[in-house]
Amino acid sequence: MADPTPFGLDPNMEDPETLRTNLLNSLDQIIEQNQSSFGWKQFLQAILVSLASLFDGQQTFISVYTDAIPTWHCSTTTTTSCTTNSNICDLADSDWSWDSTASTTIISDWSLQCSSSFIRGLPASSYFLGGVVGGFLLGTLADSSLGRKKLLLISCVTMSLASFITIFSPNVWVYSAVRFISGVGRSSISTCVLVLLMEKVGKKWRPRVGIMQFFFFTLGFLSLPLIAYLNRANSWRALYLCTSIPAVLYCLLLQFFVSESPRWLFMNGKKEEAVAILLKSAGQNYPSELKLLLVSSHEVEVDSSNTSNHPYKSMKDLFAKRWAMKRTLTVMVLGFGIGMVYYGMPLGVGSLGFNIYLSVMFNALLEIPSYPITCIILERWSRKFSVLGFCLVSGICGIVCAVVGQKGVRIGLELASFFCSRTAWNLISMFTVELFPTCVRNSATSLLRQSYVLSAVFSSMLVSVGSSNEFLSYGVFGLAIFFSGFFVGFLPDTRGGMLCDTMDEQERKENMILR
Repeated sequence: MADPTPFGLDPNMEDPETLRTNLLNSLDQIIEQNQSSFGWKQFLQAILVSLASLFDGQQTFISVYTDAIPTWHCSTTTTTSCTTNSNICDLADSDWSWDSTASTTIISDWSLQCSSSFIRGLPASSYFLGGVVGGFLLGTLADSSLGRKKLLLISCVTMSLASFITIFSPNVWVYSAVRFISGVGRSSISTCVLVLLMEKVGKKWRPRVGIMQFFFFTLGFLSLPLIAYLNRANSWRALYLCTSIPAVLYCLLLQFFVSESPRWLFMNGKKEEAVAILLKSAGQNYPSELKLLLVSSHEVEVDSSNTSNHPYKSMKDLFAKRWAMKRTLTVMVLGFGIGMVYYGMPLGVGSLGFNIYLSVMFNALLEIPSYPITCIILERWSRKFSVLGFCLVSGICGIVCAVVGQKGVRIGLELASFFCSRTAWNLISMFTVELFPTCVRNSATSLLRQSYVLSAVFSSMLVSVGSSNEFLSYGVFGLAIFFSGFFVGFLPDTRGGMLCDTMDEQERKENMILR
């Protein structure tokens, strides 16, 4: 005989607190059991959501090509002492010429080759600074009023339109301002993608689906050398055109074909929508349980303290409880240290004296093996010790890279440091999703992301300064990730655990573990 109250649900239960607890537990069990099998519908949703990270990856590293100092040669019509080792700022304009057209990058287009490192690094820093500002302004909206999908759509539209408008920049100041707006737009993309992916599946598929966000980001990163090489004889504006138009078209797919997180919908009182999405993805699985979940949910409201639409309530909650504040600050320190290497290494790779197209391609290709390694680690080993190990190795390689002189050894150490930082970032990102409940998950992940992007503001400046003293770039990058890695000791391990929905539920779970 079938259980008349599956998952402990009974609309006639008198105790509202018990019914509320059973509602949240039943939702979690239905998601876990229904999504334990990963069908083509779930796969298509994951692909559509993850595509946002592809365009994010392109815009994040596009300045490696658009803002680079082009190669130049001495003019054959002069008899000066011009050599390839000369400082072009000490030469007359007639003594040298760019190897390609003057509009190849913003440096040659606006004659910034002799400007200060601050001005040359301003566009990249503005972009990452926009990401920090946007994260604080928009990140919490995914937990409160907008939800994961709407914020992802707004972010993609803002980033792609700003990237298109960049084409019309008349000078470096307008260019930097538009890049700042693009950074504000992209600030929530990776966070929303990761949270949306992982909230839609059970713990069996969580590592494998979550890694798709990083994989598509790498595809965007990897596509840049090809696009830039094909446009090497054209203006830097062509590169923005080729990357912004597809991003604008993708926004249409996102609006009409991607569904919201059922966890977020249920926690914010939109129970009919949550059940409808679950029914659509479940097919013939659990139809009676889902209908009973909807009937029971009308008998009691989900804890209103966790469903407030105040835009910054989730941020306040992260610092109101000691355990949550401790975790938040810890992951932010880790994100900053890891980001110094992850962003700094590719941005400064041109100073190593290696072909810029090949070096960026090698960095991007090296991200791909980090994904299966991340999945294996998440399924078999401790998150804490894995993050620590990769941070230490990355830091050591970065420091040694700053002091050795042989070109081949340096590029090898740079790639090793970058690979370890990428793997560490994969791990800490998915680790953070598991550390916090649904009501604050996007805000916590957003703070991790903002500390990560904030490090890019400093690393892009250090790359410009490090052109004369490389320890100020690669050495500092290595020290930052090395020492930040030790902070992971303040976090509990989450391997094999289920996602919680409320702060109280998360706290009860931690207390049970401590007992």
